[in-house]
Amino acid sequence: MQYPQSKRVDVTDDYHGHIVADPYRWLEDTESVETAQWVRAQNEVTQGYLQSLPQRSAMRDRLEKLWNYERFGLPASKGDRYFYTHNNGLQDQSVLYKAASLDADREVLIDPNTLSQDGTVALAGTAITKDGRRCAYALADGGSDWRTWRVRDVETGDDLPDTVRWVKFSGIAWMPDASGFFYARYAEPVEGEALLGKNENQTLFFHRLGDDQSKDQLILERPDEPKWGFQPSVTDDGRYLVIHNWKGSEPKSQVFVKDLTNPNATVNPLIMGFDAEYECIGSREDVLYFLTDHEAPRRRLIAVTVGNSGRADWKEVVGESDDVLESVSLFGETFYLNSLKDARSHIARHSIAGEWIDDLALPGVGSVHGFGGRQDATETFFGFTNYVTPESIYRVDLKTGQTSLWRTPEVAINVDDFITEQLFATSPDGTQVPIIVTRHRDTKLDGGNRTLLYAYGGFNISITPSFSPANAAWIDSGGIYAVANLRGGGEYGRDWHEDGMRLKKQNVFDDFIASAEHLIQKGYTQSHLLAGQGRSNGGLLIGAVMTQRPDLFGACLPGVGVMDMLRYHKFTIGWAWVTEFGSSDEADQVENLLSYSPLHNIESGSCYPATLITTADRDDRVVPGHSFKFAATLQAAQACDHPTLIRIETRAGHGAGTPVTKKIDEYADTWSFLMENLR
Repeated sequence: MQYPQSKRVDVTDDYHGHIVADPYRWLEDTESVETAQWVRAQNEVTQGYLQSLPQRSAMRDRLEKLWNYERFGLPASKGDRYFYTHNNGLQDQSVLYKAASLDADREVLIDPNTLSQDGTVALAGTAITKDGRRCAYALADGGSDWRTWRVRDVETGDDLPDTVRWVKFSGIAWMPDASGFFYARYAEPVEGEALLGKNENQTLFFHRLGDDQSKDQLILERPDEPKWGFQPSVTDDGRYLVIHNWKGSEPKSQVFVKDLTNPNATVNPLIMGFDAEYECIGSREDVLYFLTDHEAPRRRLIAVTVGNSGRADWKEVVGESDDVLESVSLFGETFYLNSLKDARSHIARHSIAGEWIDDLALPGVGSVHGFGGRQDATETFFGFTNYVTPESIYRVDLKTGQTSLWRTPEVAINVDDFITEQLFATSPDGTQVPIIVTRHRDTKLDGGNRTLLYAYGGFNISITPSFSPANAAWIDSGGIYAVANLRGGGEYGRDWHEDGMRLKKQNVFDDFIASAEHLIQKGYTQSHLLAGQGRSNGGLLIGAVMTQRPDLFGACLPGVGVMDMLRYHKFTIGWAWVTEFGSSDEADQVENLLSYSPLHNIESGSCYPATLITTADRDDRVVPGHSFKFAATLQAAQACDHPTLIRIETRAGHGAGTPVTKKIDEYADTWSFLMENLR
């Protein structure tokens, strides 16, 4: 193929004695005219190839039919109303509705589809007051992580004049009387740096309803700790502001509290030291309950008393078990515990004293999320899904513990034709790595199947079963879809995560390679029919394994990936990942980073798998310069006729809030690319 010319420049850096060339450094400037011309030229070549594929038209039609099903969000009860999102199927963005009851006709409260012609302004967060009269909502423009918060009068549907800007990586927490809310923000970036500049010195404020943002009250700042960030919450009784203090992506945190019943109260430390993760899940008077991995790698539930918070005075409520405790909700005198066993959900109820009551019956084996609501609620809701079941929503009567189905979608496919099974691959060091495989029931395991292996492997994130119309289309076309739960994730607790961090990052790639080889050994596929896919940290994963084992894959799909491990920390929130990866600023980390950095392990003259790199021009989390430089380097090095393409979405970001039409187009391109190249 004829790729656009990517000029080379003479740029080198000295990383503690390692001299490294960076000939495509200019592509990091995503705002330059020259980079914009390169993007247009690359997209012309890529779309010229993708649009010519004979499978694409039929695949897009099938995707559109599969995506066209009614989807509901979990209801929330506030005041005398319910609030939930709904999508009729092909709406670019889901609409937020209000309703007098669960079965009453719904009324539109916020329709983000009316805010932009191309559907790229997304509703990125909501917070409704206790009385249900005000709804604060966040808008994200074109995929950016920046949020602008507005406030809407629920009764009239009119917006109040309040506007809070430059919020990122923070929700909001209303005062119980709805007089205002707490939030964290960064300083307004200098012109031209909004999508590239470092995000440091987050500051916590209180916004009083009706005031201009310039009058907001400063609650907490730490200019001596520029990497600290703050997430506010207010206990249901309104007594305490609880501030979750984070630094970087590692889940270890600190906690501050402020007594909201005392006008003169200051912000005081409660749990300090950044030694473990602490998530406040509820309170009773002056006792705060925390989900933590302190002295419990798979997490436990503890009680901490404000004013008597020394570690010797902490009380264990529910101890660590063999399963990973993912989340806890408190309703009245009952805790609902959501745990993972081999990446599958399990729900148990415990008394306020921590005693086991019973297990909640689930509709099958899969993933559960939800159990939101105030501690005095009489009902709650959860969503259930797996790889063959679209998300259904269930209501739980908190007085009886009984569950009932509220909404279940109907999709244009017979999911009974699919089966899901779990395998375990053996990594080189003997670690057992779970793989969940979904396929047609009648698929023959004769090695002749196109197979897509997806994984993430990082940041303590658990990849659990969920339904995707895109993946259903892949399986329906005859493909196999497999997900590997690699080290670096959170599926088996802190130890599992830490075994895939920093100097142990190669374990993640070894796990993925072992999973791929296991699928081949068990007759699911062969190398020329196998594709690897991952996004973000998973994009890094695919970039690493395709440069380490190009012979193992017929095609690779690295999406919005961290490809330059020497410079990732210099942009936006990249510095926060140093706890996960290490940094080229650290002499003892450089050699390890260079050993797997996708950009730096491409060898000229090698034959790499057919590759479709994906990114977006407004991604301000993993900036697109990563993918731009990786694509230019790979195109120059490719020694065989396998296509090496980059697909650059416009008016989009890291993934959240992407319009449905853009998703359908992207997967039509992606799946037809695989069908063409996995032969």
